[in-house]
This record gives sequence, structure tokens and C-alpha cells, in this order.
Amino acid sequence: MKLIIAIINDDDFRGVSEALIKAEFQSTRLSSTGSFLRAGNSTLLICVENDRLDTCIGIIQSHCKKRKQLVATPAMHGSFASYPVEVIVGGATVFVTDVERFEKF
Repeated sequence: MKLIIAIINDDDFRGVSEALIKAEFQSTRLSSTGSFLRAGNSTLLICVENDRLDTCIGIIQSHCKKRKQLVATPAMHGSFASYPVEVIVGGATVFVTDVERFEKF
């Protein structure tokens, strides 16, 4: 058995969640915030059987797309003006670890 920890952009959460439910995967959602953009993320905890691991990761991958977004930079050197910078957001960061013990009450 494996534990998937998937950190996804909040904009991608609904599609991922609906697809996981349709494929009969159960997950727990934790609200989280990225440190760089300080934007909302959803961290999903998903426990899966080894033979369904690739299916679950495939669902996450197919619903989490990277996209460009303009963000304001902080003012520099005493200046009051900030300027927009294009950054890549979205996608997913996925960790997979072995589960030593799993119980559901």
C-alpha cells in the first residue's frame, strides 16, 4: 500500500477531486499555502493499493496543468512601484511513500 501526498493548485482541485471520486479513490483534503506566491493550494492525502498507484497519479497529472500568471513583485530599493512578473503556476507536486500500517475505523 502507498500514501500519495499531492500538492495541487486550488484552481485544479475541483477537476482532480471529481475524477478521483469517479475512479473510486478516497482522499483527504488539507488546505495549504505556497511560500513563494502565498497562493492557495490543496494537499491531498490518498492511500492506494500498489496496483492502482499509476492510475491515481495519472488522474492527478491529467487534471493539473501548468499555466502562466502575472504577479506583482515587491518594491525594491525604497521604490514605491512594483512591476508584474510572469511566473508558472499550477501543476502538481506528488510524493509517494510506503504505508507500514493502515486501519480505518
